[in-house]
Amino acid sequence: MDLPSFLWLWRIAAWSMGLSVTAYGILALSGGWLLLARRQKRSRPAWLRPLHYTIGGILVTLVLLLLSVGLLGTVGYYGNLGHSVHLPAGLTVVGITLLSAWSATRIGPKRPWARSLHVGSNIALLIGFLAVSLTGWDVVQKYLP
Repeated sequence: MDLPSFLWLWRIAAWSMGLSVTAYGILALSGGWLLLARRQKRSRPAWLRPLHYTIGGILVTLVLLLLSVGLLGTVGYYGNLGHSVHLPAGLTVVGITLLSAWSATRIGPKRPWARSLHVGSNIALLIGFLAVSLTGWDVVQKYLP
């Protein structure tokens, strides 16, 4: 396919990545607030936990959108996958994001391991976002004239 026909895909990817990182930042702040309130045995605003869940759902959606755009764009442009380390980095981010979302649904008094898994997966997700951003920059340079 012709490169200009793919520009709309790259715009979607750029916006999705920017919004994903923004959502991650909001989740880090709201999650930190939830953790602080829990450790200090203080009450938290009633809207905080639903906000955290909603932004988390948005992040999952954005990451899956990025996966779709990346696969579609790469196959459309090259005819196949596996042209850089961006694919394994991206698949790792998708996996960690889904693990984080799944573990969030398991957090409760009877499953203390879920909170640790959720926090740990979010720390790993930060590293994953850094890796996918760096490898994505290399990918973008291949498509630009």
